[in-house]
Amino acid sequence: MAELLEIFLTFFKIGFVSFGGGIAMLPLIDYEVTQVHGWIAPQEFLDIIAVAGMSPGPAATNAAIVVGYAVAGFPGAVVATVGMVLPSLMIILIVAMFFFRIQEKPLVQSAFYGLRPVITGLIFYAATVFALRNEIIGGEKLINPLYLLILVSALLLMLFTRIHPVFIIIASGFVGVMLFG
Repeated sequence: MAELLEIFLTFFKIGFVSFGGGIAMLPLIDYEVTQVHGWIAPQEFLDIIAVAGMSPGPAATNAAIVVGYAVAGFPGAVVATVGMVLPSLMIILIVAMFFFRIQEKPLVQSAFYGLRPVITGLIFYAATVFALRNEIIGGEKLINPLYLLILVSALLLMLFTRIHPVFIIIASGFVGVMLFG
């Protein structure tokens, strides 16, 4: 029971202090589950991020579900999910009551201008850590040319075509099987 409470409190804290959506929350989840609690090895967490990102729904919530399951089975998955989404639910209900009355206030606009670069930085940090741990960049080679080719191809397809990201993910999986399988 203490383990379930610890899982709940960990993900409640992450859900309460994280802004910017699922991807921006991943560095905090990574830190808590790999460094603070040691529930998941860093390499395992990278695999969890890959599965969470390809699954429907927010990546952070999906990652919380998988981590909770790994730590305490089905009850852990449920507790991690509730812990992760409860703060957002509470905060958004409160914010929704007031937001439309205050959204045009200069102080609120200024706060949003300050938050946007931080969220972008958190997303960039998550992507960089993911790339370093998977040796997409760094490692024996400064840049793995095959990984770089897949990365750049996916980026260009996202920027310059109307191909749905799901199809790019599926195609990248097939390319991975062909190149590395």
